[in-house]
Amino acid sequence: MAAPRTRTGTVAANPAAARKSTARPTQQERSDATVEVLLAAARALFATEGYAATSLDAVCERAGVTKGALYHHFSGKQQLFSAVYTREQEQLAELITAAYMSVPDPWDAVYEGSRAYLEASLDPEVQRITLFDAPGALGWEAMRALGVNCRDLTLRGVSRAIRKGAIPERPADPLTSMLYGGLGESAMAIVRADDPRAALEEALADLRTLFDALAARS
Repeated sequence: MAAPRTRTGTVAANPAAARKSTARPTQQERSDATVEVLLAAARALFATEGYAATSLDAVCERAGVTKGALYHHFSGKQQLFSAVYTREQEQLAELITAAYMSVPDPWDAVYEGSRAYLEASLDPEVQRITLFDAPGALGWEAMRALGVNCRDLTLRGVSRAIRKGAIPERPADPLTSMLYGGLGESAMAIVRADDPRAALEEALADLRTLFDALAARS
């Protein structure tokens, strides 16, 4: 049976679909949208001006929201920065995962993920948020807790390399801690070097030597 038509000859719209398309956003959707614009504004300012120089008034002005709206979602600047830092860690984890998945060998995959992390440290905005300002704004314990995803990625990669025989049998956690901590120190040394690009290349050469030394020999 043909669908009913309007007097203009077009197929009548589904009333339920029409109502859905014109419905106002829910309270949760409005709340989520406010959080997103606040995080985007805060990220832009933290990345360019730094944590200390960024005021909540500036964030609100850039986001186009009231200060009351900001305080509805965040207790203050530190919690706002913590949310921005968490987003940075999530994006970094995605970058590491993509690099890890790009090669089949499980130990080389850990190297590629490590390389991706060090290369990301050359981004001035990433440097400002994750390396320069986070230690003072959040403290090392909070940074460690918020960065647990990246450490877990390293642990899973090391564990898989051991399980697949790509490196000799050993407890995975100590090697994970050495790699995770060492990469963080290397990233800081790279960004503070007179020539960060040259420092990165030197760090990657040493990292490759270390990975080769740990690889299983047939």
